[in-house]
Amino acid sequence: MSSGVTTGIAQARPEGVTIRGLDLVDDIIGKLGFTEMTYFLCAGVLPTPAQTRVLDACLVTLMEHGWTPSSIIARVVADSVPGDAQIAIAAGLLSLGPIYAGTSEACAKLLQAGVAAADPDLFCFDTVRELRSRRAPIPGFGHPLHKPDDPRTARLLAVGREAGVCGRYVELLERLGRAVDASFGKHITINATGAIGALLLEIGLEPGVMRGLAVVSRASGLIGHVVEEHRTHAARAIWSFAEHDIPYEAGDIAST
Repeated sequence: MSSGVTTGIAQARPEGVTIRGLDLVDDIIGKLGFTEMTYFLCAGVLPTPAQTRVLDACLVTLMEHGWTPSSIIARVVADSVPGDAQIAIAAGLLSLGPIYAGTSEACAKLLQAGVAAADPDLFCFDTVRELRSRRAPIPGFGHPLHKPDDPRTARLLAVGREAGVCGRYVELLERLGRAVDASFGKHITINATGAIGALLLEIGLEPGVMRGLAVVSRASGLIGHVVEEHRTHAARAIWSFAEHDIPYEAGDIAST
């Protein structure tokens, strides 16, 4: 008996696989690249060359950042369960969220609201004031390392302009940047995730897919960390650093 639930994604049959109306063997393998296929699955339509270029630039940007929570976690788990790379990669990916690699989604939602506002400049001013009044982070702005400007942002926006996709969302991001600078009384960089949020909106992707795209990108980067970990055993050095540099201090036993 049919449940009444349908899917428009894919169907596997003995003679082949159909994905969003295309035949995997005849229409996709060897004809669509990984980035094109990612866009196709997320948006339901094939991307233009410009959309593919911008999405590819965003995925490459998020792929590797060196020593981060995700790479450290993946290495520690890889050292603990060396025969199961998927466990280490999955563990590292669990650290992606509203602090690390997840702010593109939050920034994109702000930009969507701003583009729909009657007065974009007033929207930017009010948004920055409200977030600062709560001491909340402004998604897409600031970076602990890349100061005064995030070099990745300039390159991403340049790729967007070269591809001809920079429009109202990028414009509003830059307006928001001016409002942030005015509020803080100094320059605060637009970080890479802010640029990515704006660019992914420009190419027709919704905020709800953006954290998933960050996961896809970072998973590829973590493969490299897991492979290197099996050779260098850096996780054991991290463990040693923690043992020596985080001393134990006896505390009071909590009363019950």
